Amino acid sequence: MDFVQRTIDIARQNVEEGGRPFATVIVKDGEILAESPNKVAQTSDPTAHAEILAIREACRKLGTEHLVGTNIYVLAHPCPMCLGSLYYCSPDEVVFLTTRDAYEPHYVDDRKYFELDTFYAEFARDYTERRLPMRHEPQDAAVEVYRLWQKHNGGNRRVTGAPTAA
Repeated sequence: MDFVQRTIDIARQNVEEGGRPFATVIVKDGEILAESPNKVAQTSDPTAHAEILAIREACRKLGTEHLVGTNIYVLAHPCPMCLGSLYYCSPDEVVFLTTRDAYEPHYVDDRKYFELDTFYAEFARDYTERRLPMRHEPQDAAVEVYRLWQKHNGGNRRVTGAPTAA
């Protein structure tokens, strides 16, 4: 199967049905494990990006939060939320089919705090300097939740079985 074309076809169909122009296909062992269009417009859920929905489906099917051994095809270079999710699930490779520069004459997503031209730079800033107002309110009880997690995991700080940077 042509996974690149499948990704394009899902995105095209989503646009024809009133959705946004994004899609994701996750492949394992030469077979489609999960796929999804972006469903933000259909669900009013700002996290319903194609990558997130397909990752959720693939992880549910595999019974793990790790997508080692998969290739993930996405229509466009991932947004920061999706990029973070892709890093977190550890696929073997992510293939994106277009860049923001290429599609920008046809589609723009610039919200109050989310402008793709500047968003990645926002991540690098200290939280006190970001455009999105953020406040740190230290709570010892919050750290206690992590101590409890460590205790429940035999003293380990790391998630068992998680791929690491080694």
